[in-house]
Amino acid sequence: MKAVWCEAFAAIDQLKIADIPAPELKPGHVLIDVYAAGMNFPDGLIVQGKYQTKPPLPFAPGSEAAGMVAAIGEGVTGFKKGDRVVAFSGLGGFAEQAVIPATQVYHAPEGVSFEALAGLLINFGTSYHALKDKAAIQPGETLLVLGAAGGVGLSAVELGARMGAKVIAAASSAEKLQLAKSRGATELIDYTKENLRDRIKEITGGKGVDVVYDPVGGESTLATIKSLAWGGRHLVIGFAAGDIPNIPANLLLLKSASSMGVLWGMSLRADPVHHGKNIAQLLQWLAEGQITPEIDRVFPLEEVIPALEHVMERRARGKVILSVRPS
Repeated sequence: MKAVWCEAFAAIDQLKIADIPAPELKPGHVLIDVYAAGMNFPDGLIVQGKYQTKPPLPFAPGSEAAGMVAAIGEGVTGFKKGDRVVAFSGLGGFAEQAVIPATQVYHAPEGVSFEALAGLLINFGTSYHALKDKAAIQPGETLLVLGAAGGVGLSAVELGARMGAKVIAAASSAEKLQLAKSRGATELIDYTKENLRDRIKEITGGKGVDVVYDPVGGESTLATIKSLAWGGRHLVIGFAAGDIPNIPANLLLLKSASSMGVLWGMSLRADPVHHGKNIAQLLQWLAEGQITPEIDRVFPLEEVIPALEHVMERRARGKVILSVRPS
């Protein structure tokens, strides 16, 4: 089968398209014919050896996939060959077939494209877990989303608005901000032209924001923590800016605030039953058209290098999808 193949931790342009044996089906796992795979910022970090964990070499990257069940392993129930599914693969999604634990595979609704399905799990799963489970955001609270036009940021804008929050979107261009506005943001901050702290103070009347959704890191983190309201919650999603900030504990103390890490994939593995319920809700909303993954571009498997560079250079507005096989 064809797969994107990482033989050494190196620059993204060292990835190859290789013909490799099909993965071996294991007990408790599902073999999936992959049609589309979502691309995420951590995928680019993993192949360069810059992520928090380093998988054994060689490997096929790709952390979420959509397709059809090809076979089920011993002990697996609830799936049959031909079922349409979406899955959190962790690794292996950028290949024509992937073997994934059954606890990380979910029935996909009819009438939704594989591309849309591949753009759902990590972005919307992360944001729903962050806003619902970690921040316990309430209707009427103020939510600030950094990197608001990226795949994960845009999902937070959409879900935050759906959950009744007043959403402030911060991004690096007017075009990106208009996209965030179309998904429910009511206030916009262009942090290439405006002072982030000053604008937050102006928008909130000096109160500050209740929840900060932060997939960016770097200098923005400190500015937003200083802008938290009393009892505010700062959600650490990732570090797209490249710098991991140091957070002075006294800033949290003075606001009776908290800063919480959100590592969705590990949380799902630790509590698959709870997260299965979250994902079922997201898939229902997707089927009803109440949430919509924003697809920036779809690249064929052979163009994985420019596709991943597009993600890593933060040029994507929404989700980048890898088309693994024709649907």
